[in-house]
Amino acid sequence: MLDGPDIILTLKVLVCAVTLLLASSIAAIATGRRRLHGRINTIFFLLTMTTVLGFEVLIRFFVDVTSTFDDATREALRVHLYFAVPSAIILPAMFFTGIRRRRKIHLSLAVVFLSLWIGTFITGVFYLPHE
Repeated sequence: MLDGPDIILTLKVLVCAVTLLLASSIAAIATGRRRLHGRINTIFFLLTMTTVLGFEVLIRFFVDVTSTFDDATREALRVHLYFAVPSAIILPAMFFTGIRRRRKIHLSLAVVFLSLWIGTFITGVFYLPHE
């Protein structure tokens, strides 16, 4: 069974991995490679949503958060979720508008999503203790 530090470390690794995909996606669209952008975004969407759902199931059904994490870690997780949850809510809409080529809506959502994702990355990688 995973303990608290293992869960946090796994979360950090996954946040870093999908952030690299996001950066690759942004680089692809910046260089005019729209098709590659879409393919990377599909992988980013699937991995991010799988991670969110997987951690939700893990935390809700398999890990006693009150005994696994101390108060400081629970607070850091709470702050992380203030960014991660809205990101996860916006992501399907952004994915759908990208597929449907609704450029204005997609770009508007992308600005909001990227702002939230930066918060997700910073709080997930630098603020969550895994020792």
